[in-house]
Amino acid sequence: MDLLYLPQTVQKAKKIAPRATFRSYHLPQTGSFQFSGFCYVGRNSSNIMKLVELYKEGSVLEGLEKAKTELIKSIEQGKNKLPEVIICEARFDFATISHFNQFLRKHSVLRSIPFILDISGLGDKDVALYRKHARPDEMLFIEDCDKKDLASKIKFLCRMKGPAGTMTGEEAAEAKIEEKSLRSLRFGPMTKRGFDILVASVALLLLSPLLLLIALAVRLESRGPIFYIAKRAGRGYKIFNFYKFRTMIHGADQKMTDLAHLNQYNAEKGPVFFKITNDPRITKVGSFLRNTSLDELPQLLNVLLGDMSLVGNRPLPLYEAQNLTTDDFAARFMAPAGITGLWQVKKRGTKDMSVEERISLDIDYASNCNFVTDLWIIANTPGALLQKENV
Repeated sequence: MDLLYLPQTVQKAKKIAPRATFRSYHLPQTGSFQFSGFCYVGRNSSNIMKLVELYKEGSVLEGLEKAKTELIKSIEQGKNKLPEVIICEARFDFATISHFNQFLRKHSVLRSIPFILDISGLGDKDVALYRKHARPDEMLFIEDCDKKDLASKIKFLCRMKGPAGTMTGEEAAEAKIEEKSLRSLRFGPMTKRGFDILVASVALLLLSPLLLLIALAVRLESRGPIFYIAKRAGRGYKIFNFYKFRTMIHGADQKMTDLAHLNQYNAEKGPVFFKITNDPRITKVGSFLRNTSLDELPQLLNVLLGDMSLVGNRPLPLYEAQNLTTDDFAARFMAPAGITGLWQVKKRGTKDMSVEERISLDIDYASNCNFVTDLWIIANTPGALLQKENV
């Protein structure tokens, strides 16, 4: 479709939920396309202007049938421009959105375009229904997103999906990993979630006296809060508040730049994690908590809240996650965030582990995770709780 500069005003219309009848089309499966601009399906003027400020160019359409027609026309007429992202307001019925999503996914070129559902104004019940029946790539409250966060999310989705029509052999392999991981993650999701809730609830109840003792020890040793709360990126780059007992001096995050030269991961080899052997910021109580993994116990609350699972890939600080959005690394975010995981069982606490090894283990779990694998990891976690190195 042609990407046109949008007018500065868009008329608001009544909120309706029209149905669209989808016809069968034959689409060419080859060609070279340039992805730029946006396609917005809906009438929310504030959202449209937010996208205009991000992209400067794009198209706004009334319905999904029109969007489908324009995409087909662009391909059949040999135009080489397609939108970088398609955003649709959640004012259409589930079947209409689901059929359009299937239409995109069945085409080798169009399936590389992220399809985002704007759920602004919806309640939790409606959001859950759209997630279950529409199954878009992402659901966002566009009205509440600032431009920077929205651009970051779209960029991540674009890199994760990749232009399927122009994939190299290596990129195609990454896509297969992603598809396989999605199939694996669907195995027993209710069983996994139910197991998480049961174990986390019982553990918090039984460990409450120990939690109180640890809280007291942390508070008495050094000034500052008992808990360390930070933003972390989990599955699908979902950002949430991450809880653990504070193990470092107050304001430790501000000293990272000064200690960067001590990082055990090589910063010259691409994306890096940050870990220091015998970190001077760690308190005496904190050192004991880290070496016994007791500092992780508050994450049971994250499990109850649904931000994390008992088993998964570790949720990453945002400064680490932003370096892992390329096609080579994005597959690790297809797995849920977890308290324990594959790399903790196999390599935790060993300072000779490379960035490549850790990411490889994360991707391996993402591509093979299921409830049986989780049980195996949990069974092998106790032996990995005591770290071999002070990292």
